[in-house]
Amino acid sequence: MAAVLPPVHPPMGMFDQYITPGGDSLILTEKVFSLSGDSFEVHKNQGGKPGEAALKIQGKHLTISGRKTVSDMAGNLLFDIVKEHFHILHPTLAAQDESGKKYLVIKKHRKLIGSEATLTLTSKDGRTDTLKMNGNWRDSCANIIHVESGATVARIDRQILNARELIGGAQTYHLNVAPGVDVALMVAACVALDELNNEKKGLISF
Repeated sequence: MAAVLPPVHPPMGMFDQYITPGGDSLILTEKVFSLSGDSFEVHKNQGGKPGEAALKIQGKHLTISGRKTVSDMAGNLLFDIVKEHFHILHPTLAAQDESGKKYLVIKKHRKLIGSEATLTLTSKDGRTDTLKMNGNWRDSCANIIHVESGATVARIDRQILNARELIGGAQTYHLNVAPGVDVALMVAACVALDELNNEKKGLISF
């Protein structure tokens, strides 16, 4: 079981049902050879293995924005993850509602070694928080840090590729979210960072 991160105050996020006092630990797995696009299965982490399904993430091949829809298990749309094509130097994705209101913006910064990204998260009360991802995303793990307080709001660990993943190009991520932080938006951050990481492989374009 992943270690529980220290609580974050005040709570950070948009969806009350996904902001828990005890935090959460999830496993995200890319669907290999998905006919509908680059989709993910999201489950509760039960002893390092996928447990109860937590969210639905469905990709769409033929949309210009590379849109992914994120829904709860009842099928209610929470937000879409879309590419923003007008950012040339810093590839950017956003989690937004159907009207275009942005909940989370993820901007990648190019580095020779390792990976770095800036995230802007908007909470339900209108407050915005700046987060930074640090660590070597391409190798194994990354921390998402609240810039102002220095608190770790989430940690992402990438599983070493097994034979099935090597063939299909899929990835598995373990996501540990601090108490008081919106789990759904941290899932969006993980999916967006996966897309940005795959940019140089030609899997997405900006």
